[in-house]
Amino acid sequence: MDMNRVRQILSSPADIKVMYNGSSIWIDELHEDQEMVTCHLRGPLEERTQVAVSELIEE
Repeated sequence: MDMNRVRQILSSPADIKVMYNGSSIWIDELHEDQEMVTCHLRGPLEERTQVAVSELIEE
């Protein structure tokens, strides 16, 4: 995925499915200077982690 698409997803009211390492995630925040996002798994576990934008896949 690229930075522009992450910006679009964050500003969209739609529920856009994004995958990281085979798991469905929510993107919480974009860190443009590092090309990273803070995200968490969809579901009851809300442990947040930072991952590279390039590792995200839109379904």
